[in-house]
Amino acid sequence: MNIHEYQAKELLAKYGVPVPAGGVAYTADEAVSVARRLGGKVWVVKAQIHAGGRGKAGGVKLVRSEDEIAAAAKALIGNKLVTHQTGPEGRQVKRVYVEAGCDIARELYLALSIDRATGRITLIASGEGGVEIEELAARAPDKILRAAIDPAAGMTPFYARELAFGLGLTGGQVRALGEFASALYRAFTELDASLVEINPLVVTGAGELLALDAKMGFDDNALFRHTEIEALRDEDEEDPIELEAGKHQLNYVKLDGNIGCMVNGAGLAMATMDIIKLYGGEPANFLDVGGGANKERVTIAFKLILSDPNVEAILVNIFGGIMRCDVIAEGIVAAAREVNLHVPLVVRLEGTNVELGRKILGQSGLPLIAAENLEDAARKVVDVIKEAA
Repeated sequence: MNIHEYQAKELLAKYGVPVPAGGVAYTADEAVSVARRLGGKVWVVKAQIHAGGRGKAGGVKLVRSEDEIAAAAKALIGNKLVTHQTGPEGRQVKRVYVEAGCDIARELYLALSIDRATGRITLIASGEGGVEIEELAARAPDKILRAAIDPAAGMTPFYARELAFGLGLTGGQVRALGEFASALYRAFTELDASLVEINPLVVTGAGELLALDAKMGFDDNALFRHTEIEALRDEDEEDPIELEAGKHQLNYVKLDGNIGCMVNGAGLAMATMDIIKLYGGEPANFLDVGGGANKERVTIAFKLILSDPNVEAILVNIFGGIMRCDVIAEGIVAAAREVNLHVPLVVRLEGTNVELGRKILGQSGLPLIAAENLEDAARKVVDVIKEAA
């Protein structure tokens, strides 16, 4: 689960992470009121959406008067902002964050993430802040510094000092980075975060460190421990199909292809998408119905796939271990009878009660295409789309 910048800064400030003073606004008048409360002569008006690249897309505006604040807020609120992460459809801006301006001497990058290779929380830093870290990693990987944190010791001063020296910080800035990183680590671990990204982390003219931007993501499986975090969820920023899937404990991720996939097991789902790509197709989704799904859950999964207008064919790939093939078959038949099945359906079943499952499908009257194995299923679903085209 992701949250907005202003929400991330409110959370981080509670852990002692230094952030600029600011306030959220839903109208131009509210934006002006926030600026008056903050005082000063320079402010920044930032669009609040769950996507990076806002600055390049015109979603971050530096203003120097109340008239400019109102104009910037009006230009953003209620309109769509298109960044490289939103896609061409963009995201509608429903609120802005008005922040006090600061004297920026230098921009850095600092983040905490989980390195799956080491199984450790990893501190990532770079002397080039304000840029896309993926772009920098491809262009100049040597400029990205990493420190894998020993979970037994936690964020000891050694890690931050090592990175501080690598970033060229000196004097009190080294100690400041240590305090900054320690506060960030406490927030990360105590809130069950999956990502905390500060980009840019600025060194002010006075030599202080300040989180000028903040992005936080959380482990969905740990939200039951953090009702206060779950309350920050903005459902308008999430894909409606993925949101509906989550309500039914289905693992669904929308993709850009046209072949809908319904599979049991995350590994098998990944393999199914890979083999579809191998035969020249494009998967429309990742969908794992799980090992303990029932008929109703399968029906919902089938409806979710069909709710995507890009889906031109569906591949059902079930290996029945814990999940029985006859349950999957009953769910497919039930869903097809409730919705208008207007696309070809390729089904591969194997495992527990497979013969019963095939019998249920065979007697259903559905215009489905049976497949003997995964390779056969992938070839058939790709071919049927090519034939239709």
